[in-house]
Amino acid sequence: MEIIILIVILLLAGAWFLQLREEKEDGRELRDILPIYKVEEDCILSKNGDITVAFELTLPEIFSLSRDDYETMHQNWVKAIRLLPKHSVLHKQDWFCRATYEDEDNNYKPSFLSSKAAGYFKGRPYLEHHSYLMLTKKPQGRKLSTSVMNNLMKHSIIPEEVTDKNKFHSFLDTVGQFEKILSEGGFIKLKRLHSEDIIGSKNKPGILEQYLYLLSPNDKPVLKDIELKPEWKIGENFLQLYTLADMENLPAGCSPWVTFDKYSTDKTKFPLGFSASVGHLLSCNHVFNQYIFVNDVSQTLKKMESKRRRLESLSTYSRENAISSEAVNSFLNESISQGRLPVKASFNLMVWTENREEIKDLRGMTSAALAQMDALPKEETRASAPLWWAGLPGNEADFPMNDTFDTFAEQAVCFLNMEGMSKSTSPDKGIRFSDRLTGRPLYLDLYDAPRTEGISANMGTLVCGTSGGGKSMTVNHILRSLYDQGAHCVTVDIGGSYKGLCELVGGYYFTYEEKNPIRFNPFYLPEGEILDTEKKESLKSLLVSLWKQEHESFNRSEYVALSNALTGYYKTLPSISLSPLGERGIFPCFNSFYEYLQDDYKKTLREHHVKDKDFDVDNFLYVLRPYYKNGEFDYLLNATENLDLLNQPFIVFELDNIKDHPILFPVVTLVIMELFISKMRRLQGARKVLTIDEAWKAIAKSGMAEFLKYAFKTIRKFNGIPIVITQELDDLVSSPVIKDAIINNADVKILMDMRKFLNKFGKLQETLGLSDKGKTQVLSVNKDNREIYISIGGQKDIVVKNELCPEEYFAFTTEGKERVKVRTYAEKYGGMEKGIEQLIKAIHQQKS
Repeated sequence: MEIIILIVILLLAGAWFLQLREEKEDGRELRDILPIYKVEEDCILSKNGDITVAFELTLPEIFSLSRDDYETMHQNWVKAIRLLPKHSVLHKQDWFCRATYEDEDNNYKPSFLSSKAAGYFKGRPYLEHHSYLMLTKKPQGRKLSTSVMNNLMKHSIIPEEVTDKNKFHSFLDTVGQFEKILSEGGFIKLKRLHSEDIIGSKNKPGILEQYLYLLSPNDKPVLKDIELKPEWKIGENFLQLYTLADMENLPAGCSPWVTFDKYSTDKTKFPLGFSASVGHLLSCNHVFNQYIFVNDVSQTLKKMESKRRRLESLSTYSRENAISSEAVNSFLNESISQGRLPVKASFNLMVWTENREEIKDLRGMTSAALAQMDALPKEETRASAPLWWAGLPGNEADFPMNDTFDTFAEQAVCFLNMEGMSKSTSPDKGIRFSDRLTGRPLYLDLYDAPRTEGISANMGTLVCGTSGGGKSMTVNHILRSLYDQGAHCVTVDIGGSYKGLCELVGGYYFTYEEKNPIRFNPFYLPEGEILDTEKKESLKSLLVSLWKQEHESFNRSEYVALSNALTGYYKTLPSISLSPLGERGIFPCFNSFYEYLQDDYKKTLREHHVKDKDFDVDNFLYVLRPYYKNGEFDYLLNATENLDLLNQPFIVFELDNIKDHPILFPVVTLVIMELFISKMRRLQGARKVLTIDEAWKAIAKSGMAEFLKYAFKTIRKFNGIPIVITQELDDLVSSPVIKDAIINNADVKILMDMRKFLNKFGKLQETLGLSDKGKTQVLSVNKDNREIYISIGGQKDIVVKNELCPEEYFAFTTEGKERVKVRTYAEKYGGMEKGIEQLIKAIHQQKS
């Protein structure tokens, strides 16, 4: 009896002592229990002697990986984990924080459209993602922590010095090998965090402050109260913790990737990381903690073997024991026969919100995200504090081991978050698109960075999509962006798709009218210019196009004769006035060239005994007679006005009225290209953009095709970007001209929604040289969401939104009724800018 009374007294005393201790520790200072001893040599040293090295990870963009990519990354992770020494911890911590988009600064003067777009996208919400990796080496003999006893419960911690420098540097060598293997393939980039990144500064929080006070790297350092009871709060934020640690709550199976049904089709399976549902797809503030513990393998297997025997001996008493014994036996067999690395793992999801009323919605969102992984959601209450505390960088060794489960490295790696957020470059260098998941503006450098990185060899661009798929909208947007960045843009258009943009930027807009036909003078050389090879080649291509039909041959002697004719003609020009008002009234143009052939060059041919079969000059003059004085097309090549196209950065030639003309359309297109090449030669350093929209009738001529091949290969040498647009699938699949002249020289391919060609996509894939990964991404494009697919050099594939602000939409629209409205308002209010603004205002008033 006395013994029982003594035990009761001791229990009551213990309870009183614990209550007293709890009361004393209520409101204690964080620094009194902080387990971090110091940061030395860019390593975190804990008061228990743990050494932690921290990295910031740059992960591949979400929706950009193929199934093979996921498998490769998975293998790299497993190989890297196998390098870690026993008694080490891998802690991957992915932060997803709500943020709002702020317009980035640019160095060029904002235009009307760019200013409106900045206001439209400002404040758009999205999830900002940061990924950190902590590798911790525990000292040998360190006592394991549990959810009941860890350093959070201790009143004080006795510091323990790390004195063994050999073990310290040996661990750092292993970390270096780990980093090298994980970086293989270029999927993941690791940046070692230095002391300031860990402990922070006056203006920037380190990763310790970020975790303790729920700060993003861009926030200012601030101290917040941390409350664990009666409800969990950090500052004004209410937190909840969900765990994946109990075997009965885990998914029945796992894999490096799963099929994302939203972007899949009957022919393709769109891959996504196994844990993506608790990563980017969970649209709330959250931290996803992923732990993998590497222990002594021999000791682990020895304990498992002991457990198997115990369960086997008890199997006669319970079917559950028999099943468990069989499971442990299978685990041991797989570990030994297949060389698997047994590890312990645990994963938890920490979510928070500032609004207490949102907690219920938060619980539903998180539970649904976990359920998508086929996991049973478990909200942690009892052990939330020690689990949160163990997530502090440098304190991973204090993780409660009773909240882990046994598995192999291959399975544990499946639970790691593999994707990062979409990357954006500087507005000065990129084209603005939008992230397909959140709508956050992204600036993509399609031309300079890919060539610097060796991804692409040229800047040729092919744009393909069905009618109404958004081709013209996309190209309008690209041209406007390049123009704002200082590029000179020359566009050959059919259908008036670029008239609104041309007027907005104050460019030159040429269209063919019977009373006012387009006039050119490709023979005119501005003062100071000479007849170089490029000029001569373009003129020869033009003359051959006028002289020969497609089926007619063009032999070497004729090529030489035309070349000599041009050389001889321009040698006579120094004695001729370069002004149409010169004393002799002679001016460089087709008329004067024709007269030179009639007189001087005929004499030269006779003197050199050139026969008609080698060059029939009379036939040449007869065929080209319509372009000479008083001929049917005498206006076309004999302009006397000096149109200064060189210094005009935006020019559109709208050729809809002559698109079916067998002579004018190809000739005018060739002349325009000659003008563009003149721009290239003289505007050193400036970017030039040549856009051909639906000009396939001209391309069908072999002479034009050869010129295009020449131009596509030459333009890049002058910082030029050729862009070709089509909506006909058969053009791409069946035309060798297009394939040879364009596709092979277009490293940038932009495709719209192709789902209507799902059953005959094979030929298109072969023609464009798309990989299976590219095919999967192309067929995931949804035009209703304004999505487009971009391939750069066949190595980088991405799907983005071409989302426009209302002002951009009405400036670029090609829909008939909308174009009429825009034109009506522009005429009424005295210009495109005022007209578009008033049109949008009227639409808003109608809606309200």
